Order: sequence, then C-alpha cells, then structure tokens
Amino acid sequence: MFTTTVTPSFGDIDGLGHVNNTVLAKWFELARNPIFRIFEPHLNLSHDVWPLIMAHTDFDFVGEMFFEFDVELRTYVEKIGTKSFTVYHEAWQEGRLCVYGKAVLVHYNFNEGVTTPIPEDKKAVLTQHMVPEGVVQGNKN
Repeated sequence: MFTTTVTPSFGDIDGLGHVNNTVLAKWFELARNPIFRIFEPHLNLSHDVWPLIMAHTDFDFVGEMFFEFDVELRTYVEKIGTKSFTVYHEAWQEGRLCVYGKAVLVHYNFNEGVTTPIPEDKKAVLTQHMVPEGVVQGNKN
C-alpha cells in the first residue's frame, strides 16, 4: 500500500463546504504517482519512455469530506493481468472512509500504438502492493 496525504485547498471546496466531487479524480491520480514510478522512476512523459495509459476509472462517494481536515489516500494494486492492472484507492478523513474507487492502467507502447505485456520485474514490484487479506474494498469499517 502507498499512502499520500493531501490538504484540501480553498478551491477544492464547493458552496456547501464539502470537498468537491471533481477533486477526487485529481487526488487519486496524484496517489498513483508511486505506481507510475515503478514503471518510470523519473516520471519522464516522453512517448519513447512512458509505458502506461488509462483505460478506466471510477469511484464511489460514501461520506462527506471537509476543508479543515487532511485526507489520507490509500493506494493498492487489486489485480495484475498480462497487459493491464487495476489500482484500488481509498480516501479517508478523520478515520472515516469517504471515497473508494478503481483505475485500470494498460501497459502501452505509444510509438507503435499497441498494448504490450507488463514486464515480469514490474509485476513482481506491483505484487508487493496488492490489497491485503482483510481489507474489504468499499467497507467503511
């Protein structure tokens, strides 16, 4: 598991004083940076180097988040396939699960425009961050 702590900014808040729903896509992307570094340690976005493309993302809101408290983002690897893998995220504030979701990333060669197998050494590192037994995804407990 990777953890990232974010402090909501004033611009992240809606008219009701909640963290706006649009912010979570950005925060979960930020929380994927350690995963990205497994594939490209310098986060070089050159087409010659960058090997991942987003195929799908979703998240569910199960609690409100507010301006005055930090948010802990927890990032796990849920599933590893031949050419893609699924990341599982949670956003916690004040000990409460507020948002959970998934992202599917595909190993991709931008120069050739084709998906490619995930290298075995990268799979081995991803495996170290799998959702542990006992973590019930989307569970508020």
